[in-house]
Amino acid sequence: MFTKRILKQERLRKIAGGFSFIPHRFLADGFLTSLEQQEILLYLFLVLAGDRYGLSYYRYDAICTLLQLNLGEYIDARDGLIDKDLIAFDGRIFQVLDLPSYPVKRAKSADDEDPAAIAQIIRQSLEYADQRRSLP
Repeated sequence: MFTKRILKQERLRKIAGGFSFIPHRFLADGFLTSLEQQEILLYLFLVLAGDRYGLSYYRYDAICTLLQLNLGEYIDARDGLIDKDLIAFDGRIFQVLDLPSYPVKRAKSADDEDPAAIAQIIRQSLEYADQRRSLP
């Protein structure tokens, strides 16, 4: 059996000042794999930004700037997290919620199995990456 040991005792993690917490169930119960990339990014940000009740007041423009998301990506990620019952949002305040009993999986669309659609998504992703690299 493998025994864990602390690698850097002087760098042992502590909660001091702020409060950020993601329960191990987020990984072990499949919540992480149920999310799209932008949803993971936004969720992590909201966990880090939230107070002990999971509340944060960041505006969409600040979130988009900090996370390097465009408005459409932000809205899709926000709505996805709401649909998956991970956050609540009233138009100005976010609340990271206690994890539900089980993750809500994304419904498969016809595009998920169509090779032409997959190829198009890959091409668009590569074009988008090239555009982002050419930005100052």
